[in-house]
Amino acid sequence: MTSPAPPGPPRPTSRDVARAAGVSQATVSLVLGDKWRGRVSESTAGRVRDAARDLGYRPNLAARNLRLGHTRTALLVVPALTNEFFARVYTGAAAVAAEHGFGVVLYPSPDGTGPARDPFASARAALDGVIASSMAADALGALRGAGLPLVMLDSDPAAPGPAAMVNLDIADGMRQVAAHLLALGHRRFLHLASAIGSWTFAVRARALHDALRGVPDAHIRTVPAALDVRAGREAAEHALALPGPRPTAIVCDDDILAAGACKAARRLGLRVPDDLSVTGFDDLALATAVEPELTTVRLPAEQVGERGMSALLAVLEGRQAEPGSLPVHLVVRGSSAPPPAGPTA
Repeated sequence: MTSPAPPGPPRPTSRDVARAAGVSQATVSLVLGDKWRGRVSESTAGRVRDAARDLGYRPNLAARNLRLGHTRTALLVVPALTNEFFARVYTGAAAVAAEHGFGVVLYPSPDGTGPARDPFASARAALDGVIASSMAADALGALRGAGLPLVMLDSDPAAPGPAAMVNLDIADGMRQVAAHLLALGHRRFLHLASAIGSWTFAVRARALHDALRGVPDAHIRTVPAALDVRAGREAAEHALALPGPRPTAIVCDDDILAAGACKAARRLGLRVPDDLSVTGFDDLALATAVEPELTTVRLPAEQVGERGMSALLAVLEGRQAEPGSLPVHLVVRGSSAPPPAGPTA
């Protein structure tokens, strides 16, 4: 039977460094924490660094962070883990976090419409701040009560509580959609609206109706649907089968609903875009997976995450977060075209 290897030499401590450098442990902490300037002479700081190097001393950063109440961890709260938009927001936030030695934990709040289980009861002490993306107002109660810096993304600017906010110019995106379809000659519209009651979808509806309000002969009907392909198909199929002149364009709050609208058109024997134009919103991978490819509004999701994490870092450092909304732009593809000539049933 082999004897166990003898234990190695004990790991050097800050006390050992202090003894070797002839200073106090507090001075070691100041120097190795890079907070010595103006408090410790340069020669003393050099002596401490040399002693730490000679002894092979490495500070226990995890213990230090816990002692100071900082764990360099942010919580990103999103309505759903399965939506590509939020995956891209996370990618952007995590990239900026990694550059600054932070980690990002992802937490879902179902649909963003109601309060999730409180993530703070056990995690409060392990977080430095919270980023909440596309959340409904009544889903933010636990976030506001957590006593942590809160940065809101794609959320109501009037909501109380956030230390910073990063928004997309959602209204301009919907105005671009309306201008594109009006220029093609469309005047009868169906708005396939998300049934989720969040700020971002309310803005889309308001911007679309405002853009069409002053246009002669423009008519719009709004039909809500849950945010999935099947619900979008069923809602669009029902609306297109109603008596009276058929809409020539379906404006959808999301690419997922637009995919459902395209399926509804096929079931009713309608061709996209010859008989019916369909537009989406977000420019998910799905937008180029359907045929014809979707005309949609591209949202810079990764940039939203980057700006959100940068805003949280600014708040934690006592700086002002970068102001202003991120621009969005319309991507015109094959699902939109001029309306068919003559009346449609």
